[in-house]
Amino acid sequence: MNGFEKRAHAIKEKIMKSTMELLRTSDPKRIRISDISKKANVSQVTIYNYFGSKEALVREVFVNFVDRAIQEFEAYMNAGHTLKEKIAHIILLEKESYKDFPSALMKELLINDDELARYIELQYKEKTIPLTVRIIQEGKDSGEISEEVSIETVLSFIQLYMNQYDKLLEMAQQSGDIEKFLEGMVHMFFYGICGKP
Repeated sequence: MNGFEKRAHAIKEKIMKSTMELLRTSDPKRIRISDISKKANVSQVTIYNYFGSKEALVREVFVNFVDRAIQEFEAYMNAGHTLKEKIAHIILLEKESYKDFPSALMKELLINDDELARYIELQYKEKTIPLTVRIIQEGKDSGEISEEVSIETVLSFIQLYMNQYDKLLEMAQQSGDIEKFLEGMVHMFFYGICGKP
């Protein structure tokens, strides 16, 4: 990468970072190119030159976020953690991603952008699900997951947790101790309400 390319990359990254910061606190529909321009300290023309439109910029920010999250997920799953740590990571993953993209914002972006929705669905099917299935199969092979429980059942149970994450997070916040509440949810995932077998 030559000097010009490095400068262009740095400017693009600054614009995307500023957009991400605005998305954390503002409705995407209310964010204007002028807001992003001011926050990134670049001209509006520069933003249009790099991204073409606000919608394309927001899409690229979200795609970048998803790609990074998937890379981090894959790295964690391949880093020698125990099965329990891996499953807990899957269940609690949204706790971390929630800071950057609250789920209401994610849903809004996906509803309003078919191209983005297709991209996310593809990543989920081609990367996240196969890796999760591999982890579950390893758990079955090692005897850590009962033979009585199918891979589909474990996937469904994980999906139940993740589909209710907004409610779980709200309950966790009301409990006064988010970490303890979510750790309890992971414990229940593995051992039910009666404790360890």
